[in-house]
Amino acid sequence: MAHDGSPLPDTALLPDLLGLTAAALPEVEALFDRARAALRGMVTVGGKVSAAALEEHQFAAHSLSWLATYVESLRQMRAWAGRLAEAGTFGEMEGLLLQIAFGEYLSQIRGGIAMSQGEVARLGDLGVDPGAAGDAALRLMAMGNTPTVRARLVALMRDNHGRATFGVSGLDDELEMIREQFRRFADEQVVPHAHGWHLRDELIPMEIIQALAEMGVFGLTIPEEFGGFGLSKASMVVVSEELSRGYIGVGSLGTRSEIAAELILCGGTPEQKAHWLPKLASGEILPTAVFTEPNTGSDLGSLRTRAVQVGADWEVTGNKTWITHAARTHVMTLLARTDPATSDYRGLSMFLAEKTPGTDAEPFPTPGMTGGEIGVLGYRGMKEYELGFDGFKVKGENLLGGVPGQGFKQLMQTFESARIQTAARAIGVAQSALEVGMKYAEDRKQFGKPLIEFPRVAGKLAMMAVEIMVARQLTYFSAWQKDHDKRCDLEAGMAKLLGARVAWACADNALQIHGGNGFALEYQISRILCDARILNIFEGAAEIQAQVIARRLLD
Repeated sequence: MAHDGSPLPDTALLPDLLGLTAAALPEVEALFDRARAALRGMVTVGGKVSAAALEEHQFAAHSLSWLATYVESLRQMRAWAGRLAEAGTFGEMEGLLLQIAFGEYLSQIRGGIAMSQGEVARLGDLGVDPGAAGDAALRLMAMGNTPTVRARLVALMRDNHGRATFGVSGLDDELEMIREQFRRFADEQVVPHAHGWHLRDELIPMEIIQALAEMGVFGLTIPEEFGGFGLSKASMVVVSEELSRGYIGVGSLGTRSEIAAELILCGGTPEQKAHWLPKLASGEILPTAVFTEPNTGSDLGSLRTRAVQVGADWEVTGNKTWITHAARTHVMTLLARTDPATSDYRGLSMFLAEKTPGTDAEPFPTPGMTGGEIGVLGYRGMKEYELGFDGFKVKGENLLGGVPGQGFKQLMQTFESARIQTAARAIGVAQSALEVGMKYAEDRKQFGKPLIEFPRVAGKLAMMAVEIMVARQLTYFSAWQKDHDKRCDLEAGMAKLLGARVAWACADNALQIHGGNGFALEYQISRILCDARILNIFEGAAEIQAQVIARRLLD
């Protein structure tokens, strides 16, 4: 209330916004500490966290994961705002993004966080009473995210051509230059064609792949000594965002080489690094990851595909599924069981299995290998396949690291980067949904005015922009941790968990803005919605991701 008793205008928060958000953080962090202690009490047996008890209280555990993700998101939004303020670039638009993020996420923490459309994580699930919120949190919840505030943000977005989340990301000039370069490429070479590729269910043209190779996408983070640019994970995040904004399939091409290169860098012999990394960096060879099996899903430790040593080499027999870009590629990072006496992760080995790239007429010409395409809703540009191996031969020198039994450990070393990459791709898809939805809302007129002038349409666009920035800052922080050799599996998992939900929400809301037209295949939002849906499944389904986060929080 103002001194005269009248309600404060929504924008009255802005002058002290940085102070209010800084004051709210310790309050919400203390709430998280209480929730973690409560969950630990539920799942601790004999002084140790019990896997059985954790599964019994899975909903509570996943609620804690989402609570932790929200707390870290707010922490990183406040850190972003602080950096901009120090640089003198924290203006009204930035303030509104921060204000709405805190107002909404604090309210959800207190009232319930949507884990999915039908599952809400509440503090009561953890046996925790939210208690009396502090003054800063109460003010932010009451006034941070109102229709007036959302309308003002959208007005600024319209003045800025919808780019509420660009130019204010807090990255350095070099990364912003990289963003601009790949944004132009996506706008010129990808966006005009992506929907046609999707509707015709076509592979991304080789001309696009060659252009990406020439731009250095496949060697972006590979060290210079192996033919790459030796740039940061943050640079790959920016590139993945922009290319995925154009089309998720194009944004995912670099991820293939990134993960293959990381496997080799972390687990390969000097000879394997010298042989494979320059070829990956230049785009001379394209890799694919061959891990998942029909009956294992996320339980990679129980996979059955076996590799038997025959002389100095190996022969692989078994089946794999959901293998992306399998037909066109030259090498597979192939996970197989080399110790038949084991039935868990300890008997697994990773191979750099060479194959001949296929053609439309003969997609899998390599002896000992067959494959069939899996029809999918979205994420079509590289195609998905089921693969069969029957005596498929792999050279002995292509056992990663040269020592069997290290495959699962080697794969685990790539999970941080893989999840950061997936979060970046999710941000790109979300950004695409925002831009497509906003353009439609401005162009489409109903009842004598553009859709964007109706409060609920404007509110949807505002929340898209806010959540994209929240997910972006969490993802950048994960990449920063990785670039500074800090453990970031927790942060990367949170970024992936939130980013996937944000992408789906943005796509769904943008389709809603389109009304009936959004359901028509000719409108690109129909493709964006299909592409967004996979993000909550691959690289760790949301439920698996929440479980992993919960275990880390209880360590």
